Amino acid sequence: QVQLVESGGGLVQAGGSLRLSCATSGRTFSNYGVGWFRQAPGNERDFVAAINWRGFSTNYADSVKGRFTISRDNANYTVYLQMNSLKPEDTAVYYCAAQTVGRGSSDDREYAYWGRGTQVTVSS
Repeated sequence: QVQLVESGGGLVQAGGSLRLSCATSGRTFSNYGVGWFRQAPGNERDFVAAINWRGFSTNYADSVKGRFTISRDNANYTVYLQMNSLKPEDTAVYYCAAQTVGRGSSDDREYAYWGRGTQVTVSS
């Protein structure tokens, strides 16, 4: 069983930055692809970014390309989402998820393990 814990959310003004962290104690985490998804009130859960198990392949939603960067530190079992130039429309609960196939895809159905989420609020 892989347990994921997100942190780093908060309230920030438009144009600001936040760095989200997704930590786990699972030793097999380094073999898993990891994705970030977000869900705003009344909306479906959307893909944000993903990274493969080695960290050399990344994938981003068009809405965050050039602003967000996903990275991972397998030695410390942590994946990060650096969010710059934040916009009010980035406001959502952000979830990290892990998939055993390792490739880091945008399809949330491929992810078996999910964290509880961290709130990101961007004020205008």
